[in-house]
Amino acid sequence: MPVWAQIVIPVVALLIGALIGFFLARAWFKRYLDKNPPVNEKMIREMMRQMGRTPSEKQVRQIMASMNQYK
Repeated sequence: MPVWAQIVIPVVALLIGALIGFFLARAWFKRYLDKNPPVNEKMIREMMRQMGRTPSEKQVRQIMASMNQYK
C-alpha cells in the first residue's frame, strides 16, 4: 500500500467517524431534552404550590436567576 494511502485513509475515516458521532450525539440530546425539559418558571411555581407555598413573582424570578447563575 502506498505511503499516501496509509495517511489519507485513517484521516478520512476519522473525519467520517467524527461527523457520524456529532449527528448521533445531537439526535440523542434533542430526544433527551424532549423527554426532560429544562426547568422553567411554571415548574417552579408548581413545585412551590406542592410544598404549600404561594410564590410571588419576585420569588420565582429569584429562583430562576439563581438556577441560571450555575449554568
